[in-house]
Amino acid sequence: MATATALLSSPSSHIIRSSSSSSPASCSTKWHIRFSNNNAFPLTTRIIDAKTRRNLVCAVKQEAEDAFKKTVEVDRLIDMLKNASDQELQKLVVENILAFNEGFWIRLAARTDTCKSDDDKQDLEELASSVMTIVDRVVHKTNEKIESATDILKGILRPVVSEVEEICWPPRDPNALNLMEKEVNQREQEGQLDEGFLAEVNAQLRQSKEDGDKPGLEAMLQKVLQLYASRVLSKRSYAKKGNEVLKAEQCLEEIIKAPESEWNKVLIDHLNCGKGDVSPDELYAAIKKRIERTLIRTEGGSYQQRIVVEFLKGIQSRTEEITQVLQGKP
Repeated sequence: MATATALLSSPSSHIIRSSSSSSPASCSTKWHIRFSNNNAFPLTTRIIDAKTRRNLVCAVKQEAEDAFKKTVEVDRLIDMLKNASDQELQKLVVENILAFNEGFWIRLAARTDTCKSDDDKQDLEELASSVMTIVDRVVHKTNEKIESATDILKGILRPVVSEVEEICWPPRDPNALNLMEKEVNQREQEGQLDEGFLAEVNAQLRQSKEDGDKPGLEAMLQKVLQLYASRVLSKRSYAKKGNEVLKAEQCLEEIIKAPESEWNKVLIDHLNCGKGDVSPDELYAAIKKRIERTLIRTEGGSYQQRIVVEFLKGIQSRTEEITQVLQGKP
């Protein structure tokens, strides 16, 4: 009959050795059985482990809630910046300067990538560029003297004004206009051509017209406003819709970017009553649509809105004049 020795400290057992009786005929077998502990963790450890798991779950949940709250805050800031006017935008950036960290830019990039329309995407891309420019000015130019609107205008006109401040238009140096345009583009990119600057240019232009004795200055100031409008409108392109080229939009964008002295040539090259295949009505429709977009995307009654709309209306008037000439109408 089998006998067993056991360590009774554990409920599980293993057979570790067996031996038979010396007698071949004997059916008696001796089994040595040891009970061992298969549970590697005692009860107290299991309780602590359960608490640890609960704490980890709570921590992860809290981190997710905190991340969600931060995303909501960043989205709220992005929406405020997006809907702000130029002056309000600069104020908001300065007031929230510490908010423009890595998380802000990652979220703005994510929202840009998920935009449903090209217009919305370009809006956020322009917003990113404007905010970066303002942040750069705040961070790197804090100790520098901020130029007044008059100083900025003088800087733009410097290439076309002689050392003795003689006003000559058109300028004697053919490269002066290129330098003037470069100055406008640079200062616009730095965010210096705000409503205050545009108000200053308009005030001086109005005074020049009233005086009537400085036609050169009047032409210069009008050129500054044209360069500004061209710069603002050139930021967006509507000449392509998917893989399709919209010829009327393409024509309009060439006119916008071209000096006013070259408008006639661009129109003759593109209009179907000249050398091209764009009808005047198609171009009028493109101009009208661009004016509507400007009215929607700029602050009502602002100098920016007025200047850009007047610039587009100037293109429309020139188109009408050239069309009449090409069609042989008086």
